Amino acid sequence: MRFSCYIATPKQRTIFMTFTHYNVPYATDNAYAKRVAYFSMEFAVHQPLKIYSGGLGFLAGSHMRSAYELKQNLIGIGILWKFGYYDQARNQDQTLQVQWNEKIYNFLEDTGIKFQINIHDHPVWVKAWYLNPETFKSAPMFLLSTDLPENDYVSQTICHRLYDANVATKVAQFILLGVGGAKLIDELGFKPDVYHLNEAHGISSAFYLYNKFGNIDEVKKRLVFTTHTPEEAGNEKHDIYLCEKMSYFCGLPIDEVRKLTGIYDDQFNHSLAALRFARNANGVSALHGDVSRKMWSHYEGIAPITHVTNAQNWRYWADKQLYFSMDENNEERFDDRKNYLKRRAFDLVADQTGKLFDPNVLTIVWARRFAGYKRADLITRNLDRFNALLSNKKYPVQIIWAGKPYPVDYPAIGDFNNLVHLSKNYKNVAVCTGYELSLSKRLKQAADVWLNNPRVPREASGTSGMTAAMNGAVNFSTFDGWICEFANHGNNSFIVPPVDYTAMHVQEQDQYDLDQMYEILERQILPLYYDNFPVWRQITQNGMRDVRFQFDSNRMAHEYYELMYNK
Repeated sequence: MRFSCYIATPKQRTIFMTFTHYNVPYATDNAYAKRVAYFSMEFAVHQPLKIYSGGLGFLAGSHMRSAYELKQNLIGIGILWKFGYYDQARNQDQTLQVQWNEKIYNFLEDTGIKFQINIHDHPVWVKAWYLNPETFKSAPMFLLSTDLPENDYVSQTICHRLYDANVATKVAQFILLGVGGAKLIDELGFKPDVYHLNEAHGISSAFYLYNKFGNIDEVKKRLVFTTHTPEEAGNEKHDIYLCEKMSYFCGLPIDEVRKLTGIYDDQFNHSLAALRFARNANGVSALHGDVSRKMWSHYEGIAPITHVTNAQNWRYWADKQLYFSMDENNEERFDDRKNYLKRRAFDLVADQTGKLFDPNVLTIVWARRFAGYKRADLITRNLDRFNALLSNKKYPVQIIWAGKPYPVDYPAIGDFNNLVHLSKNYKNVAVCTGYELSLSKRLKQAADVWLNNPRVPREASGTSGMTAAMNGAVNFSTFDGWICEFANHGNNSFIVPPVDYTAMHVQEQDQYDLDQMYEILERQILPLYYDNFPVWRQITQNGMRDVRFQFDSNRMAHEYYELMYNK
């Protein structure tokens, strides 16, 4: 099968390529010569392409952008989600409403490639769409779809909703990414040296490769795995007989699957299988690497686990005028730019909530995926102190919340809705919907303080604070994830002093963190912002400098070649 397309270069030359014997359509750097296929369930490359839910997608999107900037020999493999993750709207009382709206992308190119994979012992047609690297300045990406007239309706729905709540559908999605992605690569003739699994969603590819090569060592030679989960219980597990019934193991009998994976109970642990199939594995921060090695240490036959700390693409996320003003030591222009960014973001807040925020007031933003351990509502759990904070005339405060709960995570949805109802009592509290790339960037530009208070050590890395710092926000965080490698309290951030949380009950931990947060807010952050703004500005700029290179995804993409692909 042959299908040609062209890419317009900066010089407007037309370069023809083919999707058979596929090569990355630009000259690659010799330092990154190895061919890599990067598998991820979600990619947040740009706002118009809504195939992501949260941090995993933000990470993968930044990785694709850096792979392009560094001219790495890497392609992305994902799924074209017809309805995305969901559209976050409001009910009449302003609470969360989940909407499923079809997405249409005329910027994706039809590769002309169609093939079949088995799902539930049934042939399912798969079509491949192409994201040209010049469209959003990313590595080339191939997106799989089963939404085809050749398929029955059930098969069409496999690619409808990212992280579908139906277990069988979710397993089918894992097959589509793993087996479908690996087969697509064969259709392309790309011949990767490395198959990189960003989380274990695509580990079904290992069974496809095992059938292809007939040798487990040949699979291990090519597979690397990134884990993002800091707790063993948080790793995806599914009934092994359901997986077999769904054709997850590519026709291999269960006894052989057990022998290959070392999994002898009836719950198939996708991450454990990935660790046993991979030659190299990594956590996504130094702390998470340590946690992962301890967590999996009692299992035999797993890959060595290192760490590559998550990062975000500076070129995409950072406000360049802020950086220019800082580099020129132009304090007035720096302050004016930050004030403008706040005002622009506050227009969006006003449009959504009817609340007019003041750019001269210290603004706290909590914005990311809603999940229990992230404790979006922690600062509200002492209402007396919360009321005092929001009614302080000497040191006024504004707070904005935003983020998407999983659409059937009802406790997280409850947290979101409770904050909505709470916000109705205050003119200086707002809860925004539609938390995607564009709103994320605007809220980070609006923030003076970026609040991040996950329950330690539940946050493997997190990345929102990185992009907040790139936009002149000061991180205020518990000591978890990437923050442990970045934070210098009072110099580039403010940190809840870590203690031995293992000796505490959850309620004790939450109370300790809450008390410390208020002490730091009331005694350090607020007086500094209002009474000694030059020092506050310096802290802001220290954070901007410290995040720029260490937590730019160009560093991360380079380290993956250095630590994972070339070893």
